[in-house]
Amino acid sequence: MNLLETGLSFAEGLALIASPCILPVLPLVLSASVEGGRRRPFGIILGFVIAFTAFALLSRKLVMLLGLDLDIIKYGSLVFLAMFGVILLSGRLSEKFSALTGRFASAGSDLSSKAQDGFMSGVLIGMLIGLVWTPCAGPILAAVLVQVIRQESDLQALFLVSAFAFGAGVPMLIISLVGRKAMSKLGFIANHAETVRKGFGVLILLAVAFIASGIDPQTLFSSEEKTQKIAAEGLQDALANPYPAPEFAGIEAWLNSEPLTMAGLKGKVVLIDFWTYSCINCVRTLPYITRWDQDYRDKDLVIIGIHAPEFEFEKSQENVEAAIRKHNIRYPVALDNNLDTWTNFKNRYWPAHYLIDRDGRIVYTHFGEGNYAETENNIRYLLGLDRKTEEKDIAVTSKGQTPETYLGYKRAANFSSPEAIDRDVLKNYTFPEALKDNQWALEGGWTVSNEHITAAEAGSSMKLNFKAGKVFLVMGVPEGKTVRALLTLNGEPLKNLAGKDAPDGTVTVDRHALYELVSQPSPANGLLTIRADEPGLEAYAFTFGN
Repeated sequence: MNLLETGLSFAEGLALIASPCILPVLPLVLSASVEGGRRRPFGIILGFVIAFTAFALLSRKLVMLLGLDLDIIKYGSLVFLAMFGVILLSGRLSEKFSALTGRFASAGSDLSSKAQDGFMSGVLIGMLIGLVWTPCAGPILAAVLVQVIRQESDLQALFLVSAFAFGAGVPMLIISLVGRKAMSKLGFIANHAETVRKGFGVLILLAVAFIASGIDPQTLFSSEEKTQKIAAEGLQDALANPYPAPEFAGIEAWLNSEPLTMAGLKGKVVLIDFWTYSCINCVRTLPYITRWDQDYRDKDLVIIGIHAPEFEFEKSQENVEAAIRKHNIRYPVALDNNLDTWTNFKNRYWPAHYLIDRDGRIVYTHFGEGNYAETENNIRYLLGLDRKTEEKDIAVTSKGQTPETYLGYKRAANFSSPEAIDRDVLKNYTFPEALKDNQWALEGGWTVSNEHITAAEAGSSMKLNFKAGKVFLVMGVPEGKTVRALLTLNGEPLKNLAGKDAPDGTVTVDRHALYELVSQPSPANGLLTIRADEPGLEAYAFTFGN
């Protein structure tokens, strides 16, 4: 058990006292603590810790398995808090709610001979408070969940979340005890219980309205205060629990550099980029990464591209070197053909970015496209530079866009007649009368292999019903061969809508690469036909963009 991590979780729990979500909780804790015996506040906090811990562990499972939208959970909890506020405002509803909780408290009396002091009813109330408040914990809870997810066992995760929950409960216990003592000495409370109850209800509703409004407290600060706050925040979306960067392993070749080691990079700020040259998502990130290399190399930034192939042809050093020249990549590139370094990093995505501080710890990660301003500002922070003005990322996908579509039988999707695919066998196909949205079809002689399809004769064609602004296709030919592919869009030869690799509606395929076939001014539906003028054309996967 890592005592440092446990202590950090406890401290993060204490920090929740500063969260705006504490506002609706305090009146609930205070109002519930005033009634009952001296042990009731302890029961409330125990119930809160139990519910908080259970909810956090459940959230961990749900987030990992189902990809739930945490905003929905957050606003759902606000609805419950608002309901509590309305109950406190209404004498009739308060009586019914008290009667309901009283039944649970009565049941608890069978478990404890001291139930008259309100301990068991306090546990119940605390659990209710914990359940409706936990999702509101916001960024601090999210940071703890990152720590929890990184643990190797559920037991370690339980210790971390429990420490966090107790940290959150300690300030509430102190407030409830002090508030109880103070309120017990005020005759006003006893004589105006209804007014106090309604006051708590109003406070809860105001707090819920403030949280739901999404108002950023930073907008209330002066420019100087904003600058001070930004400087104090440090890294954006940083890992709550930085960890040592794994070593490079199984690298077949280093391009643009002598072999590097993580140990030898200590003292430098390092950005690791997992990519592969025929991945359009990776290609679209390269202009940003090459610019960062140009801007910050002399300021102690080292960018390393880990080329992790998705297809067999991407293992060719010659192909990777051609991509490096095409994209003007000057930083080191390591060929991870057996995915050993990929495995060491436990990576799962193309592209994936790991930012490493001068002590050799991974402190920030981002998977997929986007977040360029955030990533650059984190680089600048680690280099000791001021932040730049953040710009919004340009959208590269559109609503309803056709998804990435693989053609080899291993991952084939949306084929017009799946049962007609014969594996590794030459077969003559015929286009159907119509294609549904996102479907593709074949005509003529084709062989469908594990990763790709291969045209077996001149005139073999494929057709795709797509919606996108741009259409890309990973294609190749046997070494030493060249095949021209003729393109039509909606039955007409491509003219001004042809992509950069298909002038005049034709594309010359002489190597394995990603080819841009269609470039429309805005996303639109289209029926694209591709016809090989010779046998040997290989097609792997369609990808799309705006």
